[in-house]
Amino acid sequence: MRIGLYPGTFDPVTNGHMDIIGRAVKLVDRLVIGVAQNDEKGPLFTTAQRVEMVRAEVAHLNADIDVQPFSTLLMHFAESLDANVIIRGLRAVADFEYEFQMTAMNQRLNQDIETVFLMADPRHQAIASRLVKEIARLDGAIDSFVSPVIAQRVRDKVKESV
Repeated sequence: MRIGLYPGTFDPVTNGHMDIIGRAVKLVDRLVIGVAQNDEKGPLFTTAQRVEMVRAEVAHLNADIDVQPFSTLLMHFAESLDANVIIRGLRAVADFEYEFQMTAMNQRLNQDIETVFLMADPRHQAIASRLVKEIARLDGAIDSFVSPVIAQRVRDKVKESV
């Protein structure tokens, strides 16, 4: 069985993430979406909230998808899942430089787990969770970057934090 792991913070899950998820499920028998705790990034949503939002967003997909939180080293998490492949999305050249370093390190940690890069659909290449949150904080429209449900949750959370 080919098990893929798509890790990220998903704070919030965007249309770009959903594009990568929709294409990743075609490459693997089972896709685990790993929601990283990553408190250093100062997430808007708790890990549990992000897991719940991703689960709701992927529920309509006809695929074997599991959404799990993790706070360990990525390769340790991948090994615990018996993952064969780590899936990463690329938006721009800047992403590639960072991902290139991470892939090299991960390969040194475990040569048996491959990393596969999927290019973001051109319509979604500019979307970043960080920018979605910033636009929402400044009362801008985020509806073209996230689903309607996620857009409302982001707006509500931004209002709470003011």
